[in-house]
Amino acid sequence: MLGMLVSDMEKKELSYLIKRELEEILLDMEDKRIDQLVRQAMKERYQTLFQLFRRVANENECLKYVPQKRNFK
Repeated sequence: MLGMLVSDMEKKELSYLIKRELEEILLDMEDKRIDQLVRQAMKERYQTLFQLFRRVANENECLKYVPQKRNFK
């Protein structure tokens, strides 16, 4: 376990960066040309980033990024 102290400004910046990464992964998941092995790695990365995002974002923001079955087939 690792603890961190961050200011509100740093928390907002972390939230923004993670949201950008999550959105980019969601966009890439729609591309049918991506190999299954790469797609699996993207799913794992999404899960990790989402867990981190849950720690810095409020509940309403998190609901927008809850992994959907349609995106993770």
